Amino acid sequence: MKFWKRRWDSLENNKGILNLIGLATKAGRTASGEFSTEKAVKTGKAFLVIVSREASDNTKKKFANMCTYYEVPICIFGNKEELGRAMGKEMRTSLAVTDQGFAKAMVKKLNLNGGSKYESE
Repeated sequence: MKFWKRRWDSLENNKGILNLIGLATKAGRTASGEFSTEKAVKTGKAFLVIVSREASDNTKKKFANMCTYYEVPICIFGNKEELGRAMGKEMRTSLAVTDQGFAKAMVKKLNLNGGSKYESE
């Protein structure tokens, strides 16, 4: 019984994160796609970067290194289709949240505690 409760809680948490991504997109507080995400991080506008689990190893490494250097939290979450659907667009590999409030809420739901201060899986 505990297994199903944990699994249900996990699904509800994922749904909440996807809902927050949708709200942030409607508010105009996200940048999606590799180039836009990279630009948001390098210009200091990104407060959180989310990369799809289906992204290539090179893409994951590139964003992990960039976010560590610019001290932006990063999370590997969801698949390309989920991220795109949450944003009301087609498949998305990466996105940057450019609002501090939305980023804090997502970090709280994601429970980031990965290997370093700025990345998680």
